[in-house]
Amino acid sequence: MTSTVRFIADISWRRPANGNVVLAGSPLKLFSLSQAGQTIAECIERAQTLPAGHEVLTERLLDAGAIHPVPSDVDSVLFALSTVTAVIPAYIRTAQEAEMLKSLVASCSALHGVVVVDDCSPHGLPDLGAAQVVRLEKNSGPAAARNAGFAAVGTEFIACIDVDVSISGITISQLLPYFSDDKVALVAPRVKSPTSTSSLGEYEVASSVLDMGETEARVRAGTRVSYVPSAMWLCRTTALRSLSGFDESLRSGEDVDMVWRLNAAGWRCRYQPQVECSHSPRTTLQKFVQQRMSYGESAAPLAKRHPGKLAPATFNLWQTSTWLLVLLGMPFIALGVAIVASASTAKKLRRFPQLRDESFRIALHGTVKSAQSAASAINRVWWPIAFVLALFSQRLRVLFIIAALGPAVYEWWTKRPHLDVVRFALLKMLDNAAYGAGVWKGVIATRTIAPLIPTVKKSATNEE
Repeated sequence: MTSTVRFIADISWRRPANGNVVLAGSPLKLFSLSQAGQTIAECIERAQTLPAGHEVLTERLLDAGAIHPVPSDVDSVLFALSTVTAVIPAYIRTAQEAEMLKSLVASCSALHGVVVVDDCSPHGLPDLGAAQVVRLEKNSGPAAARNAGFAAVGTEFIACIDVDVSISGITISQLLPYFSDDKVALVAPRVKSPTSTSSLGEYEVASSVLDMGETEARVRAGTRVSYVPSAMWLCRTTALRSLSGFDESLRSGEDVDMVWRLNAAGWRCRYQPQVECSHSPRTTLQKFVQQRMSYGESAAPLAKRHPGKLAPATFNLWQTSTWLLVLLGMPFIALGVAIVASASTAKKLRRFPQLRDESFRIALHGTVKSAQSAASAINRVWWPIAFVLALFSQRLRVLFIIAALGPAVYEWWTKRPHLDVVRFALLKMLDNAAYGAGVWKGVIATRTIAPLIPTVKKSATNEE
């Protein structure tokens, strides 16, 4: 257990009437609290030091993503930069990339050491000073390159950093305190794109596929943050070695696979967006589309390794019925189903009187989330099917247009990027379409339809 004795509540945290029930986590869970548990909950809500004996409850809350650690001053001095070795997989194609690598190595000078793995680069590597260079005889991909680098590491922690990332020792020192929890295997910062004057660059600033957002999280499949990109990770060496490193058969998606395997092995992975690094995005539409397609192609191989975790959308039975009725042109019946769903949630929560007013909010929130999930699936993974169906049905045509444009316009409105709504929406649709095309390519290549099948659950909440 962590030496941390302070935590903060997740954004999902709700404790009605300051009582003995907490709704929090991702996915949402219901926690029933004893009198001692209520005291602990109050300390969490006020970010105060916890009383002795808090560990049983806080462990459950941490695992659910309901709370997040606040490292203490003691945690901040437990680990030094000398306990970290950077591993940089390098496939250098241009002089510009060579300079980026040289700059990255220099920025890691405060660490114990730097291991650069030359993945059979077509362009020569620059002078990297004291960095150790491991050369591969053939191009094997980032997973194999990182594994080759891990073999040369003797420190407690490994910083996995890609060539196109800008970072400093300060960034790594801010991530280290989270390892005071001996169950934490991986901590990832927020990966942001630098400011740009091009339309594509501005889109990446606002909607980079590597940017997991501004809210910290326990990283796990099926949650608000289901993975973190390996552009920059700080990892516990023993955790990576316990799983024999990355799966070298994966050319992309190897980072998703690693996070999920770590979780399955009992480790924790964390996303801490208050710590940031910069990542250079693709500079042309062709490279942009190729990148998104490669991410999509990884879905099918990952679905084979992790059954049920690559579903394009997740619904419960009530939500599915509601939106199917809307789609069939029966909105009033759909409204009735939604009311029944709310009553069903209220019945489940009736032994907690303080949650009486929460049942409708939970049902409504779940219905809205299911609509967002369906829209995302339609304009990403299901768009080839939706496009064909839209040719033969006006109702489905309207649905397809709403699913494609609605989320893009909403995202533009909430983020207000330095890019007009038309260009932003067009790039978002291209982004989604390229990913979806990659998914279908992977589905055909691997002969599995798992990434196309939604998950249907019975309930919107779990109880502990």
